[in-house]
Amino acid sequence: MASAAAVAQGAASGGTEPAAANAPAPDEPWRTDRIYLQTSLVNVHFHYDPAHVKYPKLIYGEYHLSDQWLIGAAAFDNSFGQASEGVFGGWRYRPFPELQPLYLKILGGVVHGYHGQYRDKIPFNHSGVAPVILPSVGYCISRVCSELVIVGTAGLLFTLGVTIP
Repeated sequence: MASAAAVAQGAASGGTEPAAANAPAPDEPWRTDRIYLQTSLVNVHFHYDPAHVKYPKLIYGEYHLSDQWLIGAAAFDNSFGQASEGVFGGWRYRPFPELQPLYLKILGGVVHGYHGQYRDKIPFNHSGVAPVILPSVGYCISRVCSELVIVGTAGLLFTLGVTIP
């Protein structure tokens, strides 16, 4: 009788227990936060060039359309210190259910800003705008995330960012 009353009470309250069980834990804001802002820490190039900038400036923001799809924009200094910008669309995937703060991400978009003698340092930069594909792996602790981004055949970029509700 008491169990029937408990079932009836659960049904009367809208049966929210299963939904609450699937809700993100309070210490996992990266699951539901919609905005992610990041900056670069260091850039490691695969091939040495004295013109390369080791600590490029980067301000990047992305908006999460869903748990997997996102759009973003960046203002940065490219590998040669030239002011550049880009717009992106992307897909984020969490491959391991037991390790949810880890994610893989791939961005596709266009960048502008490689001029003069460095114009040909990025493929397909015929009109001053070039397509790019940027795969990365990231990890979050609470709202703070870090990513390792593969920047084509040029190198690796280490970033640090924060998610915002």
